[in-house]
Amino acid sequence: MGRKRRHWHPNMYYHVVMRGNNRQNIFRNSDDLRELFRIFHYAYDKYPFSIVAYCIMTNHYHLLIQSPEVPLGKIMSIINRRYSEYYKKRYNTSGFLYDSRYFAELLISPRSILAVSRYIHRNPIETKVPIVSHMELYENSSYAFYKLTKSTTHPFLHLHILPTFLPTSFNQTNEDYCKFCEAELPDEQNS
Repeated sequence: MGRKRRHWHPNMYYHVVMRGNNRQNIFRNSDDLRELFRIFHYAYDKYPFSIVAYCIMTNHYHLLIQSPEVPLGKIMSIINRRYSEYYKKRYNTSGFLYDSRYFAELLISPRSILAVSRYIHRNPIETKVPIVSHMELYENSSYAFYKLTKSTTHPFLHLHILPTFLPTSFNQTNEDYCKFCEAELPDEQNS
């Protein structure tokens, strides 16, 4: 039985997750992360895309991505194939690096985009044992760009979009976007 065909919506955002096979680590050190970003740049040069949030953990990564020019699958194929080839060569491994093909959830509303971006950015503080005490301290996430107003050399990272989706009780600024991400939500109070 073949895989279910994915539908591409060029103006929509997707939550993409890619996991290591058997949840094994796929990023061992900073060289691996540099290579992943080099591959992002390579893919972006071929098919421009927009990332508004990302978080790279040791055994998986999250992207909040829009692919306006080509189906998302083309971009993800480049990224995942090239990174897999790099990893296998660098660490002299064989077999599958990834658990399965990438997960992609179509986000259809500003509210869902905000919720997923918040989830992505909170990943390092919501592990069983938090990796960092504050989201902006985690170096492998886009959150520090929002919180610390850091400049970026990544042409695909668009920091002006998420604040425009904030509810009217917030200003449409990166500062208020961070307040949204850091706020304790009612459903979290009973956790």
